[in-house]
Amino acid sequence: MAHYLLRWPFSTDSAKGLLDKPQDRTNAAKALVEGFGGKLHSYYFALGEYDGIAICELADNTAATAVSLVASSTGAFSRFETTALLTGDEAKAAMDNAKAHQKIYKPPNT
Repeated sequence: MAHYLLRWPFSTDSAKGLLDKPQDRTNAAKALVEGFGGKLHSYYFALGEYDGIAICELADNTAATAVSLVASSTGAFSRFETTALLTGDEAKAAMDNAKAHQKIYKPPNT
């Protein structure tokens, strides 16, 4: 399974709802990710540009896109971002692959 970073700022309506009825949203995030066969590793409220972040595992980019679409379609977030993450081993495999093929692409100025 692939790992993903999810990040979001809440919409104004969601922020108001959390003030009116404070709640831990971890179980809602867990249900969403598990609904697509994934696993939620961590869920945090955050300070700064994003109100929350999560790390999860999902089968593939299709499942990650579906999670993002479901979350975004609710209007609960002013933005919902999904970033694919690579383990150290996956990153090294990508580096090895790039090194083996680095002469394939020629920049426009050559």
